[in-house]
Amino acid sequence: MTAVSLTVNGERRDLDVASDTPLLWVLRDNLGLTGTKYGCGIAQCGVCTVHLDGQPIRACTTPVSQADGREVTTIEGLAGERTRHPLQEAWIAENVPQCGFCQAGQLMSAAALLARNPAPSDADIDAAMNGNLCRCGTYQRIRRAIHRAADQLEETG
Repeated sequence: MTAVSLTVNGERRDLDVASDTPLLWVLRDNLGLTGTKYGCGIAQCGVCTVHLDGQPIRACTTPVSQADGREVTTIEGLAGERTRHPLQEAWIAENVPQCGFCQAGQLMSAAALLARNPAPSDADIDAAMNGNLCRCGTYQRIRRAIHRAADQLEETG
């Protein structure tokens, strides 16, 4: 066991875990943050996407030791307790989710995109979201929702 210290969704968390434990399982099993899902286990589907120091990463293949001393944001920390992130509002408005399984990873990838590019083109969206798989095929709705959220964020400045 190794002592690791993470700041998860703004809260410092000190844990004793094996250093090679995937961050996904630390989040889900040790911290009870089950919004981040397990999909493929090989970083190919994007379901487990979280932010590490603001950058999207695949939590299923990232050892917790790589997150030691760093900031982790999960879907639970994307917005405030009583509010939704503009992307979450746009997801609802565009009726994006069907089964919903991929949505946390999709939202986390989209949030990282908008943080670095507040007015993305369709090509920018396609490139940023490449590797986030949706079994239901709602890709066109996801693109519309990202544009909608970008417009809303621009209006609110």
